[in-house]
Amino acid sequence: MEISVFLAVLAAALLHAGWNSVVKVGLDRYSTVLLLACVQALIALPLLPFVPAPAMASWGWIGISALLHIGYKIFLVKAYDYADLSQAYPIARGVAPFLVLLFSFVYLGIGFTWSETLSVLAICGGILVLALKGSDTGRISGRALLFSLATAGFTASYTLVDGLGARIAGTASGYILWMVVGDAAGMILHAIWRRGFVVNYSLRTSWKLGLSAGAMSLGSYWIAVWAFTMAPIALVAALRETSILFATIIAATVIGERVNGWRWLAAVCIVCGVILVKL
Repeated sequence: MEISVFLAVLAAALLHAGWNSVVKVGLDRYSTVLLLACVQALIALPLLPFVPAPAMASWGWIGISALLHIGYKIFLVKAYDYADLSQAYPIARGVAPFLVLLFSFVYLGIGFTWSETLSVLAICGGILVLALKGSDTGRISGRALLFSLATAGFTASYTLVDGLGARIAGTASGYILWMVVGDAAGMILHAIWRRGFVVNYSLRTSWKLGLSAGAMSLGSYWIAVWAFTMAPIALVAALRETSILFATIIAATVIGERVNGWRWLAAVCIVCGVILVKL
């Protein structure tokens, strides 16, 4: 992995931790992910005329990706209904690279060096320690684990679909912009079906937080999709999980949360994994 790609993915991880920190303020969870999707689309729409159009063969991939992102958001909200953020989020994010690595090896025939494989395992292992030992409330319930693992499945699926689809599209920018528009359209339809037009109130409140979170979310994944075209998908997916490390630092230094020894041990595992990526 080239240093420019390496640093860009780390920046994407920081942005991801940032928008998750913003999400913790105020709105109910479903309204938050709905607002995020809408803000991303509002940012994407005026940019569409200035980016290349995706290749015709990639439009099916774009549609599948949008559906997977919608499923990811819905299941993530359900996971948060049954577990703490510090438990559900690490599992949802940490298991995904394992699934991506397994799929890449079994179905795509992509081989990895020992250091690259260890980097994925170290990063994911650190995140799972955060999930199982990083909370004062102990282990999560069966339902929380189920929804968190399902969310990880959606994460792994859209990671693979976007990694392959962006390469077929021939333009990472065009691919991601059209995907977020489709994602927002689907989320709005789902919200109207679920809550009716009362969702309008959710979109009018806390728009400043929504704008900042949406911009960070779009920027984070835009960088990641570009990186998918420049480096092995599994390595990019694993390196993105350092967002947990950044989130832990933000929690301890900015938000003022109590960060126990297990969380710092997990952070060390993640740092070691990042170093292994560069070996």
